[in-house]
Amino acid sequence: MAWVVCLCADWCGLCRDYETLFTQMAARYPAFRFAWLDIEDQAELLGELDVETFPTLLMADAQGLRFFGPLTPQAHTLSRLLDSLQSASLQVAPLSLATRQLLAALQAAPEHWIKASDM
Repeated sequence: MAWVVCLCADWCGLCRDYETLFTQMAARYPAFRFAWLDIEDQAELLGELDVETFPTLLMADAQGLRFFGPLTPQAHTLSRLLDSLQSASLQVAPLSLATRQLLAALQAAPEHWIKASDM
């Protein structure tokens, strides 16, 4: 199963505006696990993963890292990326140790996932 993780900060206005759209996309793509992480409030989950700007999106599946970088908070852009993830057409890069640790922490902490029942 693929992960779609938004790394954000509560003080970031763009992130706050993006959260509703991100949650809506979680409902449209139920095959993925979505997580919304405030990098300051949930720093223990983030570990050594370096986030330089907000919002930053991380997409990974069993094959590896599919996307990691800043993303403009637009529905069309996110939807296109999610469609590419679903069709497995995004290139794959090996997962870094920090990314593997984050995904393992999320797997163990389902309270951070966005689920259809949350909407």
